[in-house]
Amino acid sequence: MSILDEISKIGVVPVIKLDDPNDAVPLAEALKAGGVPVAEVTFRTGAAEESIRRIASEVSGVLVGAGTVLTADQVERAHAAGAKFIVSPGFDQSVVAKCLELGLPVLPGCATPTEIMAALKLGLMAVKFFPASVYGGLAGIKALSAAFPGLMFVPTGGVGPKNLAEYLGFKPILACGGSWMVDVKNLPETRRLCAEARQIVKQVRG
Repeated sequence: MSILDEISKIGVVPVIKLDDPNDAVPLAEALKAGGVPVAEVTFRTGAAEESIRRIASEVSGVLVGAGTVLTADQVERAHAAGAKFIVSPGFDQSVVAKCLELGLPVLPGCATPTEIMAALKLGLMAVKFFPASVYGGLAGIKALSAAFPGLMFVPTGGVGPKNLAEYLGFKPILACGGSWMVDVKNLPETRRLCAEARQIVKQVRG
């Protein structure tokens, strides 16, 4: 099973911002306990690299990736730390090229037909749709999907428990990303929110 297939099977991708690497392993274990064994650790803080390294080496069965990746250098650092996939808020050819060179699945942010065509030209068949709520939400994805059959989307930004089922019910949705499942300082709540999200996934996808 490919990395993207694993993500699709889980159905949701928690987006995590960590300020302290010491929080990484307990949080990853909470995600796993809640039935969501995947983590997108964003490069928005200096703790990202070490957090990815600790999750990759200390928490078995959790698929850890790097998010908010803006440069090819960050791709290399994330890969060295143990990231299994890369997520970028926008489309940058150098970032995608470095991921392809390293054999890393990448989900670049694409919200326009031009960006999608650039991604398809490089052989990608799945993209991040961000920020989803700003670019039309599910209606925006459906409009783009009509022009690009076979392309899969990971909407992030404005997705939560109230509209998760609606998004997941549309077949071209690979999975949905978001930070709503994560409370770094309240791990029991993180487990509960993850379990709730997984239940919605199961209800929609079986």
